[in-house]
Amino acid sequence: LEDAGGWPERVTTDRFADYATLAARALGDRVKTWTTLNEPWCSAFLGYGSGVHAPGRTDPVAALRAAHHLNLAHGKAVQALRAELPSRARTSITLNIHHVRALTEAAEDLDAVRRIDALANRVFTGPLLEGAYPQDLLQDTAGLTDWSFVQDGDLATIHQPLDFLGVNYYTPTLVSAATGEASHGSDGHGASEHSPWPGADRVAFHRPEGSTTAMGWAVDPSGLYDLLMRLKAEFPAMPLMITENGAAFDDYVNPEGEVSDPDRIAYLHGHLSAVQRAIVAGVDVRGYFLWSLLDNFEWGYGYSKRFGAVYVDYPTGKRIPKASARWYADVARTGTLPDRDGENR
Repeated sequence: LEDAGGWPERVTTDRFADYATLAARALGDRVKTWTTLNEPWCSAFLGYGSGVHAPGRTDPVAALRAAHHLNLAHGKAVQALRAELPSRARTSITLNIHHVRALTEAAEDLDAVRRIDALANRVFTGPLLEGAYPQDLLQDTAGLTDWSFVQDGDLATIHQPLDFLGVNYYTPTLVSAATGEASHGSDGHGASEHSPWPGADRVAFHRPEGSTTAMGWAVDPSGLYDLLMRLKAEFPAMPLMITENGAAFDDYVNPEGEVSDPDRIAYLHGHLSAVQRAIVAGVDVRGYFLWSLLDNFEWGYGYSKRFGAVYVDYPTGKRIPKASARWYADVARTGTLPDRDGENR
């Protein structure tokens, strides 16, 4: 597919629809809920903008074309799934929606938030959930493209009814207006001399204060709460699912053969508390998935970062449940979240 042009080319949307049809025919008797795409922002902007993910291209126009064609492929896939499974297919898409905050309340910093929010979030939520690309996104990128790759009928195809929206969250994004030399890093998704943000050269990214994970990502559960509240305000009828949330730390097996990971337990406690607060505030959260069950291969880092609740010794394949696995099992089993003092709620 990449040799034929990849996601920047429209034909890829048809191949993805074919794939969805084949998957529905093969698995439709067992699979009830279908997520068409996971983190299309990464596929489009890290794959074609910064080049830190496959296929490694650094072309801002290709990144915008890819984003549109990923949106279109989602719409065609939903149509294909429902055609094959008219009474059984529950459909969704998972977005790594960036919770973008301003360094200060200065107008230029708030405008930096707007710019990145358009490129990170509304480039997907606009057509997917509202049926249109945001006007400010089109204006911000007018110097790069006229968006003529959006053809008649595309937005109607993209704007399919969904059963829920998947949300991946790890850390907030802190931005300001760039001063002097433009600073436009990759907000923790992998450093590169190229920016994944087409036309965002007036934006600077900053590392938030406080503790960080092994990825260098700030630990901030309030970002998840604020994000869920925003989604409720903007799309009140859309059920939500936390499809990824977790943290990588420098885990190791101690002499007793155990893996103690108190930082991960603290991370999960804080973020599950944030989800619980959001539910109490009226957010329709249907479920939560920890990333991840096992230590595994990470796209940009290979086997060097461990997100799992279960430690994997890669040379032997041996699996060792970490302390967080026991803790999280109790949460899942009881449906309660232990307080620091051991009380459940």
